[in-house]
Amino acid sequence: MAISLVKLPTKKKDLLLRVAKGHFATSHSHINYYIDVTMQKTRLSEARAVAQELVRHYTATTIVDTVLCLDGTEVIGACLASELTRGGYVNMNAHQTIYVVSPEHTSGSQLLFRENTSPMITGKHVLILAASVTTGYTAQAAVEAVDYYGGMVAGITSIFATVTECSGYPVTSIFDPSTLGDYESYDSRNCPWCKQGVKIDALVNSYGYSSL
Repeated sequence: MAISLVKLPTKKKDLLLRVAKGHFATSHSHINYYIDVTMQKTRLSEARAVAQELVRHYTATTIVDTVLCLDGTEVIGACLASELTRGGYVNMNAHQTIYVVSPEHTSGSQLLFRENTSPMITGKHVLILAASVTTGYTAQAAVEAVDYYGGMVAGITSIFATVTECSGYPVTSIFDPSTLGDYESYDSRNCPWCKQGVKIDALVNSYGYSSL
């Protein structure tokens, strides 16, 4: 059964958040809101609106050579790169071009770059783009990969985040728990809803949900 999504609009036409309230399980935690970013990742108008909002944090003060896209955010990443290289923005990238790259994941959840893509990380200022940063595990793995391949983390940015820092780097986002008011997250081993016998509505991640 499909879960019921509610749209939370903003002052900007194509910038909104789709959420459902319930009992949801991620790979690391249990949460009371499922945040659906499917349209932001796949619909060009919404991806562009997200990029235009996120770019405000980076155009004047940050060098960005590469956008590292996590969670299937490549469309947003392309829009973000386009915004960062527009003539109307102050840009510190001397090459005036930006790579947009996605990592390969190993069976141990490590991020891997092959010989044809690793030069886009090595020696580059890398902006890590995620759909959401909640537990921070995925963003932390990205930071470790950038360090391993000799890159420099320019920042971490996402549509939704519950933290403002990860691995020593600031996390910027459009939406945070204050947007929802009563957002809650618990370790899966210490979930009060499970202890009360409340059934899980769906298994969720940045790619979607599977109802139970």
